[in-house]
Parts: sequence; structure tokens; C-alpha cells
Amino acid sequence: MSGSRRRVVITGIGAITSIGIGVREFLSGLREGRSGVKSITAFDTTGFEYANACEITDFDPAALIDRLDPAELGRASQLSVAAAGMAVRDAGLPLDELRSRRALVSVGTTNGEGRDFDSLTRQGLDLGLHRLNPALSGRVGAGRLSSGIARELGLTDVEAVTLPTACAAGNYAIGYGFDAVRSGDVDVALCGGADALDRKTFAGFYRLGTIAPEVCQPFDRGRKGILTGEGAGILLVETLDSALARGARVYAEILGFALNCDAHHPVAPDRDSIAECMRLAHRDAGVKPEEIDFISAHGTGTKANDITEARAIHQVFGGRPPATVSIKSMIGHSMGAASALASAACALGIAEGFIPPTINHVETDPDCALDCVPNRARPADLSVVQNNALAFGGNNAVLVLGKRRES
Repeated sequence: MSGSRRRVVITGIGAITSIGIGVREFLSGLREGRSGVKSITAFDTTGFEYANACEITDFDPAALIDRLDPAELGRASQLSVAAAGMAVRDAGLPLDELRSRRALVSVGTTNGEGRDFDSLTRQGLDLGLHRLNPALSGRVGAGRLSSGIARELGLTDVEAVTLPTACAAGNYAIGYGFDAVRSGDVDVALCGGADALDRKTFAGFYRLGTIAPEVCQPFDRGRKGILTGEGAGILLVETLDSALARGARVYAEILGFALNCDAHHPVAPDRDSIAECMRLAHRDAGVKPEEIDFISAHGTGTKANDITEARAIHQVFGGRPPATVSIKSMIGHSMGAASALASAACALGIAEGFIPPTINHVETDPDCALDCVPNRARPADLSVVQNNALAFGGNNAVLVLGKRRES
């Protein structure tokens, strides 16, 4: 990394998940290996043979959103706006100070306001396109996931961008924020991802035959697929100098980032491309594979994804890959929020000294051959961790975090 680049740290975390709302509850859920699985209530599941997901049933947007009317926001925007407010409060950054800084808001998503699109589709079928609800139509733009944060926080010297790079979007958005702060383009970034549970996504994965009947079991011999989920993870990142000057707590330092897009196949991941993305991230971070203490894998729990990702890891790390976990076993696949929440989990692991578990684990698939920290969190003094994100269309993004070094 060039010496002219500024060091970038995470000082605030906002997390809304099916295993806990807020950073303390999310941390507790990760430590306990809590499961967010429950029967779906967000939409009618008639006709599906099974319908479990990691739905958030205790989220009250009115309690977490101050300036905006939650009714003007779709559920994904509610999640992103609420999580951003949490991150700012967690960072201890006064709003007046935040508003005086050059800022970036970058939010990744897979579906944008997918739940509102579900509703509009039903209205169009039942009533005709001329009878669509104008209020609902007005709030479906994915850009509102980021612009809503700027409006809620009263930011004016700000760029707000929503990145729709599917299931890797959270890491894409964090990488975008990291680059902007590192280069000096902005002083502070609120970056991460958000998605809401919706019928379209569930039905799409169900038709692909990749929805698990009961639980998600990444890297397990008996795994049967993903469980869809929802949530938001927003990180507040700033320069190390800024954090030290205001006496802020530092969860972790962002050491490096890489992305690539192989466009190899609409849905199937490509081993060599994933491996190359990991190598690029290591190079950007200035670390070697043997320095990585654990990997937060994309780890969806499908047969093809887990084997391909595991083989890419072996390709980069040789015969002794580090512990490799998937928090999707706990919170499901929250789409655009997935890698953002995994990044938050990595930062918490560094700060609190533990590796989150891969729950629902019975027997490791020999074709994966990874230490997936089965079922119980593991105490660990972590220096460098890696977070993988893979998406349809060959979109890959890898983030490398580390314990703040003194020099």
C-alpha cells in the first residue's frame, strides 16, 4: 500500500439482524451461535413445500428513525437508515461534527425495495397498472437506501450511492467507502448493505432448488441449500488520525480490498476468479496468506458454491487454510447485507477476541476440507481476517481487516 494513502479504521457498527438488533445484541448472537431461523410471516407462503427464513420480527423503525417518516421508506430503506443511525451513535460522533465533514454514503443491495415490488406486482395483476399505489411506487427506487441515510442524518456535503452488485454488494460498498477515505476524497464514510425479505427472491431461489427445508449448513456433508434472510449492516469508517484525535474506539483497521467480475456464468461461481480476487486483496492489504487468522466465507450452504469457494481457498492457502466460517448459518443469506454484516462480525471478532461459529454443523464435507469452527465460537487473538463475498454474474469482492497496529 502506498505510504501516501491514509489508514482507515472502523469506529462504528450498526447491525440489524435476525439474531440481534444493535451491535451488542449482534455480538451476543454471534458468540452464542444463535439461530435466526423461523417460519416466514413476511408474505404468503401457500404453495411452497417448505418456507423457513431468517426474518426479523422485532424491528420497530419508528423507535430507531428520528427525522424521517418511516412510512415514506420501504423496508430495506428503513433497515439501512436505522442501521446508519446506530453506527453514528456507536462511533460516538456528534451529528454536528459529522455534518461538518465531507462524507460518503455507500449502500449495497441485491433487491432494493423488493417487498414493495412484490406489492406493486400484486396490485398490477389484481387492479391493473393504472391503479398502482402512487405512494408505494414513489418509494421503490434503490437510491433511497443511501439517500435516506443522508436525509436522516442531515448531511449536505455528501455523495450518496447505492451499489446493486447482488450478493457481493455489501463488500463492494465498504470497499468503495474505504477507497474514498483512504485517498482523501472524503473524511468519513457510512458504508454497508441492506435488503428485506421478499417473495420474489425466495421464490427464485426455491425454483433453482437451492432453498434448504429447515436450516442452513455451510460446508456440511448434508447441506441442502440457503435460507433467505434480511437485515442491514452499516459501518462508520474514518481515518486513524481522525479516530485518535477524538479518542474513538477502533474495532478494526481496513487493510485492503479487491474486486473482480469474471462474468463466467449467470449463477455458478468460478474457482480461479475467486482465488485471484483473494490474491488481489492480500496484495492491496500488504499481507501474505499465512498471516490470515480466519476467513469469513461467502458460504451459502449450496453444494456448488461451498465446494467452489473451498477449492479457491485451498488454491490460495495451500494445504493449511485458516479457520473458515459462515455466519449465514445463523442469519441466513441477507443478500446485499450479507457481506456487510460479515464484515461487522469480522471487526467484532478482532475487537473481542473470538471466531464466530458455523452452526448446524454435523459432519464436514471432505470435498470442502475446512475447519469451519463448528457450532461454538472459538476464543482467538486475531491480527488479520478476510471476508469473502461472491455474487451471481461472477461479481467477487474480498475485504481484509486487521487489528490496529501502532505503526
